[in-house]
Amino acid sequence: MNCREAVKTITGLLEDHLVVCANGIISRETFTARDRFENFYMIGSMGLASSIGLGVALSKQSRKVVIFDGDGNLLMNLGTLTMAGYLRPKNFLHIVFDNEAYASTGNQPTCSNVIALEDIAKSAGYLYVKKIRDKEELIQEVIKVLKMDGPSFLLVKISRSEGEIDIGRVTHSPEKIKERFMSALH
Repeated sequence: MNCREAVKTITGLLEDHLVVCANGIISRETFTARDRFENFYMIGSMGLASSIGLGVALSKQSRKVVIFDGDGNLLMNLGTLTMAGYLRPKNFLHIVFDNEAYASTGNQPTCSNVIALEDIAKSAGYLYVKKIRDKEELIQEVIKVLKMDGPSFLLVKISRSEGEIDIGRVTHSPEKIKERFMSALH
């Protein structure tokens, strides 16, 4: 399963869930798969999708907040794992697409082939943690965790893209992204 397949699969299961997308390819794939007001696309600020999502989850406890993160993004800000585990927002679902690379900046390898990110999440206090390797399991797990209290963490193993990424950019301005997302919060 590649990033495009994983994102398309998950976005097809979402209803009014709020989604905060990591910068780069993850935002671009989500925008292409299913652009909606409930999606907040990071433009820059690598590693901060989980921090923004945690803030949204704490302030909008009546709505499920889903973070679309990458292994490289997560490694840039591991502190959010400990804060989510400590604060335990019930509406927090952290999904990490792990291709063992910084795909948006040229496929430089991360250390997630050796360091088990799901074990870090479990140690940090996430209540439910699962490593996923195929589409069928992804569908089952997303349906399950969207209904349960968190914080929850799904590590979705995806293939590494080779060569140039064939995906357009998010065409909304940062101001427009903010305005749309703010309107979805109310």
